[in-house]
Amino acid sequence: MRRHIEIGFLFLLLGACQEFKTNFELPILGRNKIVTKEVNGILIKDTIPHRIADFSFINQDSAVITNTSFKDKIYVADFFFINCPSICPEMSKQMYRVYEKFLDNENVGLLSHTIDPSYDTVAALANYARLLGVSSPKWEFVTGDKDQIYDIGETSYMVVANEDENAPGGFIHSGAFLLIDKERRVRGVYDGTIPSQVDLLIKDINKLLSSYEQ
Repeated sequence: MRRHIEIGFLFLLLGACQEFKTNFELPILGRNKIVTKEVNGILIKDTIPHRIADFSFINQDSAVITNTSFKDKIYVADFFFINCPSICPEMSKQMYRVYEKFLDNENVGLLSHTIDPSYDTVAALANYARLLGVSSPKWEFVTGDKDQIYDIGETSYMVVANEDENAPGGFIHSGAFLLIDKERRVRGVYDGTIPSQVDLLIKDINKLLSSYEQ
């Protein structure tokens, strides 16, 4: 029940003051920033779209992963931890579907952030990726400073990602998959535990790819 409340809240938050998906285009989601600048002595208000902040983490191969790693790519992001006893196994199963679908498309990447970096070391993430049968750079599993991971989850991706002794496994996190475009903007949010939602994600990835070909 708690997970569904979180997902529902996330949809409400990201969808606020935005149009829902149509058959023609994907929305740009997030908290836009309004700034005032002076042009020829006149104060003009401008809207800066919400974008994923700069980041630097370490992946399962001990490589540094930053925003530049996804330059000219769209990607799907999520948050998980290896010892998760609840939704993570299903999330990994569904993300693997995306991995397989776009394995040969160099314009699409996947980015999974651990929220338990003390346990999910580079070696642990490498073993996890090996057991799933996946590899970088198509699917990056990243670890790093705990506070930085939690902060980018909550302020950039706008998902719940934190420690909670009352949650299964000691951590609380969203089951959302987030679709990020080449400009680092959030273009869709999907429940990563529901196959029909991941079907929609796959369709929207293709739709977003097509928009860059026009």
